[in-house]
Amino acid sequence: MTTRTSAPALPDRLSIDPRSPHHVAAVFEQDIGIRLNDKERFDVEEYCISEGWVKVPAGKTLDRKGKPLLITLKGKVEAFYK
Repeated sequence: MTTRTSAPALPDRLSIDPRSPHHVAAVFEQDIGIRLNDKERFDVEEYCISEGWVKVPAGKTLDRKGKPLLITLKGKVEAFYK
């Protein structure tokens, strides 16, 4: 069994993009799970718990810089360590 005493608290808003001001590298040292409306999502790029949204890629569509085009889905957001 592993103990998670060293895991930092999950922030209200988090992004996987290292250039984002909402990116916290220490959080990504462990596996994170995201639930939207009680269904676990595996494709979340960014989330905000207090505002109740997640950003996910819109298929294989890319923006002009070559990054995935993101759409916002709204609902009840929960973040947890796996």
